[in-house]
Amino acid sequence: MRKLEEVLQDWEAVIGLEVHAELTTLTTKMFCGCKLEFGADPNTHTCPVCLGLPGALPVPNKAAIESIVLAGLATNCDIEKHSMFYRKNYMYPDMSKNFQTTQGPIAFCMRGHLDLEVDGVGAKERIDLGNLKPGETGAADSTAANVTRTEDGYVAHVGITRIHMEEDAGKMVHVGGGEGRIAGATHSLVDYNRAGTPLIELVTEPDLRTPEEARLFMQKLRQIYLAIGISDCSMEEGSLRCDGNVSLRRRGTKEFGTKTELKNMNSFKNLHDGLAYEICRQAEVLEEGGIIYQETRHWDPSKKRTIVMRVKETADDYRLFPEPDLAPYDLSDEFINRVRAKLPELPDEKAQRYADTYGLSAYDARHLVDHRVTANFFEACMDLTQGDLAKPLANLIINDITAHMNADEFFDLPTSPLTPERAVELVKLLADDTISSKQAKQVFTAVLEEDKDPAAIVDERGMKQVSDTGAIEVVVDKVLAENPDKVEQYKGGKKGLLGFFVGQCMKETKGQGNPKVINQLLTQKLGD
Repeated sequence: MRKLEEVLQDWEAVIGLEVHAELTTLTTKMFCGCKLEFGADPNTHTCPVCLGLPGALPVPNKAAIESIVLAGLATNCDIEKHSMFYRKNYMYPDMSKNFQTTQGPIAFCMRGHLDLEVDGVGAKERIDLGNLKPGETGAADSTAANVTRTEDGYVAHVGITRIHMEEDAGKMVHVGGGEGRIAGATHSLVDYNRAGTPLIELVTEPDLRTPEEARLFMQKLRQIYLAIGISDCSMEEGSLRCDGNVSLRRRGTKEFGTKTELKNMNSFKNLHDGLAYEICRQAEVLEEGGIIYQETRHWDPSKKRTIVMRVKETADDYRLFPEPDLAPYDLSDEFINRVRAKLPELPDEKAQRYADTYGLSAYDARHLVDHRVTANFFEACMDLTQGDLAKPLANLIINDITAHMNADEFFDLPTSPLTPERAVELVKLLADDTISSKQAKQVFTAVLEEDKDPAAIVDERGMKQVSDTGAIEVVVDKVLAENPDKVEQYKGGKKGLLGFFVGQCMKETKGQGNPKVINQLLTQKLGD
């Protein structure tokens, strides 16, 4: 099987996402008063309504309607004032009433969009940027019509078809077998605690063209949902789930190919890797003269391949019809404006404020808001410095703190020994050349391990740099005098020896010489 970058030279991927988010910040289910509680004993939060017992009538959760309208406003959607619920009929044990209450053709939120900033290695997956210059947008009839080139990559405009409200199904537990799946299980159990949980589903237009764009869309949507406070967005616990639809077409053609659906991607990496594999698999099938079937597939991260689950259903299979027990909705302007007033500062707005107020690059600003905790930490640091040291503090957060968060899943920044005060102190020690960048990383680790102030760690370990020009000049003269042959080689053109001289000087100063001063003196004395 060819690699993704090779396949995308010949084939264009057409990707759309369906993102499901449970409204976990609510206290009760969508159509009944049962408590929402993750991890509760099985079947302890159920009632006749969510079990679909005869004669039980649903009562809509007003707070859930507010949440979906908030989500729509945050993703640039039009809010439909008139909509209704439907019954989506299917027979499966996870929904005891044999239908799911969902929305039909008109959802609460329609016709939205998000803009994705793609840069770095991920931007290389998109090969149709051609000769676009920074600031230019692809021609309307080109495959890059939704792309605007930037200095470091591009911005992709991704349409949102709709965000609709529905109820979640129960949880199937397959017992026996190796991996907890129905295949190979000896028997299956059902926990209906989750049945009836308020769930919103966002459906994108088929505007995504690379696995990286899909990953970034999912990440950005998670940031937005967390910012507006409608869900905890835990992919591990299943409160945020994603299905990816992908098809291929030859570059230069317009007609869509047959799509397959990847179900329940439960991490950003799995979403990227699953789509990448499926793109390569479909290309191999088509290039060998085979046929792509419309089917639902499962991504197996351990085997790094997709597996057929079932032939994809069509809308006709679900026999959708209006829910007779729920009246249509008519949302007033007053209601929509009241919800709009609850919108907080969204991640894009926050990143723009960081760039405008603190002079940060778009890249730094964007990565600071990747996590709420890092954005809050940066804000707290800025309050302490009145906006000074923004760039070095951003570097500390993006490079060191985020890396530590990624490496240690139990690391909790707000309760860690690294307080905003200590972060500012550490950055100041680096900024005034008290310590080197290498030493700063050592101090960062020591703060977390020993719960001490950076200045105290520097004093205890004798880490203060020597920046006295006179003292360092003596060391530089000594090193040059002891290595006359290398001095001649350097002057003869072997400029790489500068690193050798710096290393010898650092050795003489026991690692405490200021590398900047050492470099300056060496270049002066060597005649550069």
